[in-house]
Amino acid sequence: MSSRWIRSEVYPLFATTGVAVGICAMQLVRNITTNPEVRVTKENRAAGVLENFDEGRRYSQHGVRRFWLSKRRDYMQAMDNVPTEPTPK
Repeated sequence: MSSRWIRSEVYPLFATTGVAVGICAMQLVRNITTNPEVRVTKENRAAGVLENFDEGRRYSQHGVRRFWLSKRRDYMQAMDNVPTEPTPK
């Protein structure tokens, strides 16, 4: 009887929904804990506008972004120079 409630066809739907909810939760936690513009406590909110450029740079240039920006973006390295190379005669 319980096998009728969860069919095997809906496992991919559960998996993709779970991944999406996990990504959203991770981003929310990251914003609350490390975003310099978010001030949770009352004392921090009373500070007003802060000139914290270094903290903002650290937040925007996080580890995942630095990792992907350091990688090559060439998908077809063998064909990258084909249109610009002269053809041999």
